[in-house]
Amino acid sequence: MKHWLVKSEPEAYSWATFVQEDGTAWTGVRNYQARNNLNLMQPGDLVLFYHSVSEKAVVGIAEVAALPAPDATAEAGSPWVAVALRPVQPLSQPVSLAQLKADARLSELALLRQSRLSVLPVRPEEFDAVLALGAN
Repeated sequence: MKHWLVKSEPEAYSWATFVQEDGTAWTGVRNYQARNNLNLMQPGDLVLFYHSVSEKAVVGIAEVAALPAPDATAEAGSPWVAVALRPVQPLSQPVSLAQLKADARLSELALLRQSRLSVLPVRPEEFDAVLALGAN
């Protein structure tokens, strides 16, 4: 199993909406590196759900529910893909970007090194560290 982080502006698509809808197809990714990450996702992989821009915090855990498939919002025949995600659980406490930056265990976290990328890999030990921070 691999671990990931996806970013969404809460004003555009929030954790609350994700939970209310009981999941979504993660569409609209138009960056090749992020697309490559989507292509590596497998059902059962766990995903940190990060509210970007206004909140800047990890707020919940999702799970990849299906293999990558063509993105229905893209032009037919394009290289863009989407994955189905479903909510698993919210974090007890959101983990802010400041907390992520302050924790030495997360110094190599892809979010901190490639902050503009919307779909990022997370190492298992980083995933566990974020969960620990969110449990406080």
